[in-house]
Amino acid sequence: MKIMTKLPAVLFFSGLSLFVQARKPNILFLFADDQRADALGISGNHYIRTPNIDNLARSGVRFTSCYVMGGHHGAICAPSRAMLMSGKSLFHVYDRLEGVHTMPMHFADNGYETFGTGKWHNGAQTFEASFQNGKNVFIGGMADHYKVPCRDLGADGKLTSPVTKGYSTDLFAGAATDFINEYAAEKRENPFFCYVAFTAPHDPRSPRKDYIGMYPPESIPVPGNFQKVHPFKFDQLDLRDENLAPWPRTPEIIQESLADYYALITHLDAKVGELIETLKRDGLFGNTIIVYAADNGLAIGSHGLLGKQDVYEHSTNVPLIISGPGIPREKVSQALVYLYDLFPTLSGLCEIAVPSGVDGQNLTPIIMGEITGVRDALYTAYRNTARAVRKGDWKIIFYPQQNFIQLFNLGKDPFEINNLAKLPESQAKIEEMMALMLELHKANDDTASMNPKTILPLEYDYTQLHQHPDEWQPEYTLKKYFKGVDLEKAKKNSEH
Repeated sequence: MKIMTKLPAVLFFSGLSLFVQARKPNILFLFADDQRADALGISGNHYIRTPNIDNLARSGVRFTSCYVMGGHHGAICAPSRAMLMSGKSLFHVYDRLEGVHTMPMHFADNGYETFGTGKWHNGAQTFEASFQNGKNVFIGGMADHYKVPCRDLGADGKLTSPVTKGYSTDLFAGAATDFINEYAAEKRENPFFCYVAFTAPHDPRSPRKDYIGMYPPESIPVPGNFQKVHPFKFDQLDLRDENLAPWPRTPEIIQESLADYYALITHLDAKVGELIETLKRDGLFGNTIIVYAADNGLAIGSHGLLGKQDVYEHSTNVPLIISGPGIPREKVSQALVYLYDLFPTLSGLCEIAVPSGVDGQNLTPIIMGEITGVRDALYTAYRNTARAVRKGDWKIIFYPQQNFIQLFNLGKDPFEINNLAKLPESQAKIEEMMALMLELHKANDDTASMNPKTILPLEYDYTQLHQHPDEWQPEYTLKKYFKGVDLEKAKKNSEH
């Protein structure tokens, strides 16, 4: 069933009476940065407070198996956002949006007023080409949350020079609030597409001052798959994301990290609540589809890692919530979906033709209860070093350069702790999953070699890994997470 947008109507769906307004629905797209799927109260996490996002999930559909396909370099945010905006898979877009027909372009072509704020990790020119309006736009991958270089989209369609402003979450939510208020006050007729890309909870793990300490570290358990170091080497293990804590990881430093991480998310949640209240006050809530998602997950101690440069569940599984007019309430879907399915899905929900050339699937039939899924298996990748396939409860990870396999039954082992590949009785399942991986490798136009000539060792010496803080870490983060590091020396090294 499609959402009707031409005539007012009362639809009866699953026992619910849903009023659908005459005009096409607005879209408020809320995008978090580095938020793993289990970092929400609604996901069963009893240690984090996210009441507004939880309520949003209850008012719509929550997808528990939404994934970012991966990345071809360490800054996963860039390819993730390129996939989202293009509707294309990793190997068809990578992180390049030049000349690509993006999601906001598509909605503008179909009568929508488009607005963007927050992080844009795919170049200034592609933002200018994609949006009609923009305020407090951050061009880049990360920044000190307290000192964000922001640009506005001028009347000439060009971004202004960056001006350093205040706290990131407040800046981006504030810009979206201003846009919504102005839109309502001027009684604009065209529906809007409002994209709000937060930089939280991406590091630096430096919450706004009034959120510091809201979660006592000792009250937060370490992840169920916590390890002091990753048990084998599969890629660069001392890249930037991994530098926020020394090796070996300790439970105490991971608890500190989670306390700040959760505080960043709870602050973001408060702003989500304020944006929803703004829609309600302005009389726009009833005809606005709200999407909440994140670009990728994060390890924060899981498997001895901190970042997202891997294909474990904690790094590839992300939140996805869709709520709005005509969308069933309190629905949870376990369908295997990608973030890049959102382009055709939002087009479908708004009865806009899905553009040609997209790889994503329209999830509207799942949302409306017509089908339970759009794919049987899901393929994820990191650089040329890791490939994974999930089908049902089974997941296989292959590291071509080490010729090493991990096999997990996620139904019994959601933390990916017990590698079943070691067991003789797993050989049939390994053969089945590896055959599927090779099939998906080809189907997705993946060019990485699955049979490299040189096989690298799994063993490594973690004592040779050293912390090097980057330029974006503020004093709070440096003092808390870089204890024992010669900061002056590290700063000079980073300058060279």
